[in-house]
Amino acid sequence: MCRPTFYGIEYEINPWMDVRRQADRRLALRQWQALYRTLQDRLGAEVHLCRPRPGLPDMCFTANAGLVYRGAFISSRFRYVERAREEAHFTPWFRRHGFRVLGLRGDGRFEGAGDALFVGDTLFAGYRYRTDIQTHVLLGELLGVRVFSLELVNPHFYHLDTCFCPMGPASALYYPAAFDSYARRVLRENIPELVEASAEEAYQFGCNAVFVGKKAVLPEGCPKLTRALERRGYEVIPLPLSEFLKAGGSAKCLTLRID
Repeated sequence: MCRPTFYGIEYEINPWMDVRRQADRRLALRQWQALYRTLQDRLGAEVHLCRPRPGLPDMCFTANAGLVYRGAFISSRFRYVERAREEAHFTPWFRRHGFRVLGLRGDGRFEGAGDALFVGDTLFAGYRYRTDIQTHVLLGELLGVRVFSLELVNPHFYHLDTCFCPMGPASALYYPAAFDSYARRVLRENIPELVEASAEEAYQFGCNAVFVGKKAVLPEGCPKLTRALERRGYEVIPLPLSEFLKAGGSAKCLTLRID
């Protein structure tokens, strides 16, 4: 995670961002701190911190730093210059912490665990708005895993992790309308248990959740998803994350799983 010390809406690179609708930085810090404490104290996760840098307001969304798999880190290649400057800070952090840093060939854009998520040993990768589909083949070659490409069709769900969230090795949350018909079929045929989010709760970023075992952190305001998860034996912890939704992010965007 990365503390949102310099967080703010300083540019517009997705439909959620509006420089006229600023985030309350003090409230954002309190919301981030609540997420940090919840992950450590209630979910038992060990949280490592990356130092925030001035001039990089979105660095707190660490999910986009890259993709981690079995001790390897594939660094992102951001589409927008506003975020590309983060690469110079994230990649050295992983190298210092003993990860094998890998880069993708070519010049295709790739935005890390924002667009590439494992369900079991299968990688589901989103493309269109931020990540280029040609990088999916390279990911499969580098990591030696099967990759399914999923086309995103709604700009409000510009990263895969805004509309899809693995819950375990054979289950996931998703919002069907964010995907084209072929991607929906791929998901149905390859993930045994899919929990569908309503449009209202998807736009609340209900699919941008964090799972640790049978505990789940969701943004508040998602009662239907909460009930669906509780029926499946999950303990659900809703948190207010309104200030980050203004930039198009929530709980999952603010974290990067590195185990």
